[in-house]
Amino acid sequence: MINQDYKAMLGAKNIIRNLSEYATARGKEIGYENVFDFSLGNPSVPAPEIFTDTMIKMLRDENPMKLHGYSPTLGDPSYKEAIAASLNRRFGMDYTAEHIFPTTGAAGAISHAVRAVTKPGDTVLTIAPFFPEYKPYVEGAGCKLKIVPANTDTFQINIEEFERMLTQDVMAVLINTPNNPSGIAYSTSTLRYLADTMTRKAEEFGHPIYLISDEPYREIVFKDADAPYVSAFYKNTLSCYSFSKALSLPGERIGYVAVNPKADDAEFIVPMCGQISRGTGHNCPPSIIQQAVGKVCDITSDLSVYETNMNIIYDTLVDIGFSVVKPGGTFYILPKALEEDSVAFCNKAKEYDLILVPADNFGAPGFFRMAYCIDTEKVERAMPRLRQFAKEVYGLG
Repeated sequence: MINQDYKAMLGAKNIIRNLSEYATARGKEIGYENVFDFSLGNPSVPAPEIFTDTMIKMLRDENPMKLHGYSPTLGDPSYKEAIAASLNRRFGMDYTAEHIFPTTGAAGAISHAVRAVTKPGDTVLTIAPFFPEYKPYVEGAGCKLKIVPANTDTFQINIEEFERMLTQDVMAVLINTPNNPSGIAYSTSTLRYLADTMTRKAEEFGHPIYLISDEPYREIVFKDADAPYVSAFYKNTLSCYSFSKALSLPGERIGYVAVNPKADDAEFIVPMCGQISRGTGHNCPPSIIQQAVGKVCDITSDLSVYETNMNIIYDTLVDIGFSVVKPGGTFYILPKALEEDSVAFCNKAKEYDLILVPADNFGAPGFFRMAYCIDTEKVERAMPRLRQFAKEVYGLG
């Protein structure tokens, strides 16, 4: 008999993908330039020229057996050394190559991190709003995912609920900052509270509680945002990163787990990730991508368009009368819908060719997500349509 759990997953709809497919189909009818698609979080700026030049030079000049041969089980040494040095320079850490495990994007990093610090039956706690794919990542490791309700006033951590839910069975806390879908970065005060609370609870329970920090938007931070490096606050942190957003390389699937050198059993976690790979068939990212990204890991694409787009959308939403918390980074914003049922709200928006994502699956019912990683010209053209929708359907604006 085939695996019934995975078979059951076939019936679960990915609402973001469905909306993106709808937008594509609608675009064939009226021209995609006339569909205001805020559904999919796919970077809209190209990879930096230096990355392309680096790849070309490597392909032209370097030994193809080195470029295309198998990577070592624990990753390419040059990549690991470059990542450790970059993190140390920028954030005052003391990583070595032995604390870095290359992965296929942040998804691979989180999946390895969860398995490294839990066993089947344990509980992982996450904070709403959260990325819905955390559920298969955690449940695939045999663990239970529990969700702390959102603080919808600020989208910082809901302190009272977090303390109540941080119980003896919780072995890891999974956070995402800057956050998809809210765009909020956890502040210095939030991270200090988080670290103090987890330290106190770990001492009370008599076992470590690991913090798994999902950070693919770490470089997309806006002016005056308070967005510090998470591992600097809490020793038992595993940072999970992807170059999908900062370098605009989502299709290359390249990231890493960085284990805080001060973490309990830090010396075992990366080698354990190598063993986890044996059971999951992960077997490291491609050799050439590790080598190339290692050479440019301090560089980013031109990310300024995201803050430009955010300001246009935020100012328009506020002017219309939406309730919305201003993002500190990413390319997402999470306004409150103009009616309690955000699914109904987003379906009505489709009639105006506005493709918005209800945030129920993100743990924020009544809100909707806009991914503004699109051309600024299209964002500007979308705003009159958003005003028209709000006025004609809800009498606002």
